[in-house]
Amino acid sequence: MRDGPGVGAVLGRQADGVSCGPSVLVVAAALTGSGWPGPAADRFASAQRTAHRQANRFWPRALGTTPWGMRAWLHRHAPAAGRFRIRPATAAARAAVAAAGHPVPLLVGSRWLPRHWVLVTGTTGDGRWRVYEPGSGRVHAFRARPWDDGSAARALGRPRPWCVLLPARRSGRRGPGIASVPTRRLDM
Repeated sequence: MRDGPGVGAVLGRQADGVSCGPSVLVVAAALTGSGWPGPAADRFASAQRTAHRQANRFWPRALGTTPWGMRAWLHRHAPAAGRFRIRPATAAARAAVAAAGHPVPLLVGSRWLPRHWVLVTGTTGDGRWRVYEPGSGRVHAFRARPWDDGSAARALGRPRPWCVLLPARRSGRRGPGIASVPTRRLDM
């Protein structure tokens, strides 16, 4: 997952305090070739509002976007991104992020509450994660274990990863993937 926007790239800033999830959805769709063409600055806020409505059909938008809403939106509106599975952000799941081959939505928060979606867009040549942070609209770089060394907590203001949406393994594909991540099942 080395292709994608470089560190420092500006991909678009979230429109309000609860649109981090929709921002991640719009950027994931764009990076995987699923859509949202046109000048990003002109269409980004509108695309966020549309994605927020579509992802939160049965959830109050004021509370953000659930992992299940994120996954459902990606399946319906970003088919080129592939299928996703929701997994707790265990060490094994976080290790699978770099090997995913696609952008990976990641929910982070405090010790008590998930609060903010970010998107792992790839890795750098030296193995650091490239992470789109919608509050700033920028891509940041973190060491491969950003929650172990505190670099992600310092940069994002969120000390704990809660869950990841890992791409499902495609038939015939070998190597690290969702099937190799031993976690309890969260999705229904």
